[in-house]
Amino acid sequence: MRRLVLAFPALLFLVGAAAPPHGVLTIDVGNVRIAKGNVHVDVCPEAKFLKDDCPWSGNARAKVGDTRVTVANLPAGRYAVQAFLDENGNGEVDRALFGIPKEGVGFSNDAKIGFGPPKFAEAVFAFDGNARTIHLNLRYFLGAKGPSAR
Repeated sequence: MRRLVLAFPALLFLVGAAAPPHGVLTIDVGNVRIAKGNVHVDVCPEAKFLKDDCPWSGNARAKVGDTRVTVANLPAGRYAVQAFLDENGNGEVDRALFGIPKEGVGFSNDAKIGFGPPKFAEAVFAFDGNARTIHLNLRYFLGAKGPSAR
């Protein structure tokens, strides 16, 4: 019985320290040019950045201007967000000649897009497991550059 009493506090400590906190990341995606399709975001650790299999993602119906997307149950860590406006609902970024995106794309920290996508280091942010909101803007390379003026 004495062993059980001594082991119980250690067990509580291990259970409490075993799992990093998980929380909700809210991504406010700006410069959405059309209320058609979905805004899709991927939240990626470095090994999955710019790949099709990021472990956390979210979608929301596109709204002109700003669209809010939430990703729940995200563990604490270092991530980069990649986002796009899926205007035709096919689940991927449509591309033109030379791979130029036809749909709006964006990254956390509004990382610059030059002759290719940004590096992870330019888009990375720390998530401590507590609820957090970040903002990024979509960029367009073909067609209207954003919502039309009213």
